[in-house]
Amino acid sequence: MNKRLFIKVSGKVQGVGFRYYTQQKAHQLGLKGWVRNEMDGSVEIEAEGDEMSLAELISFLKKGASPRGRVDQIQVVEKEPKESERTFTILY
Repeated sequence: MNKRLFIKVSGKVQGVGFRYYTQQKAHQLGLKGWVRNEMDGSVEIEAEGDEMSLAELISFLKKGASPRGRVDQIQVVEKEPKESERTFTILY
């Protein structure tokens, strides 16, 4: 059964390739959803997939996702799955 998570990541997560690396990991894990920068300097993510893949994504994010990134805080909220998405994209 698929789950969907809303994830807000704070720290040095903009200007370091964070969205790109997050998208690449999500594709590798077979997740659907999106990632985007926010005006407050954070990155928001909605990811949908099986529990194990979502746990692996969160672990990846906690490590900074990008070689030059630094994560200070992660907030995770469970949401209702969306059946309409087919891939994981970067939103601008």
